[in-house]
Amino acid sequence: MSNATYDLNVILDPTLSEQQLQTEKDAVTVQIERAEGEITGLDEWGVKRLAYPIRKLTEGYYLIYRLQLANDKPKVVEAALRQRDNVMRVLVVKDRPEWRTKKEKRAKGEGEASA
Repeated sequence: MSNATYDLNVILDPTLSEQQLQTEKDAVTVQIERAEGEITGLDEWGVKRLAYPIRKLTEGYYLIYRLQLANDKPKVVEAALRQRDNVMRVLVVKDRPEWRTKKEKRAKGEGEASA
């Protein structure tokens, strides 16, 4: 089965210690490896305000992973991570190159208009 590029967005409990945070990151890595996927990038946003409270918390620790994963595996990874106590939210989004192109064109168009 062919691999596709995905964004895996994970929001963790913001009160975790450095050690607990590393444990959760390791758990994400293990799940991706079990699904025969590959992490191609990680954006660690740190603690950010949530749009709405989750478990009565107003902040979460954001991790945005870029993955190469078989098309039938995202739901497996998502389900496994949802079982973890410190994971508040999990979202896997398939990367669509056409979305990127539209954003880039729009950004260029705005820049030209103001010049």
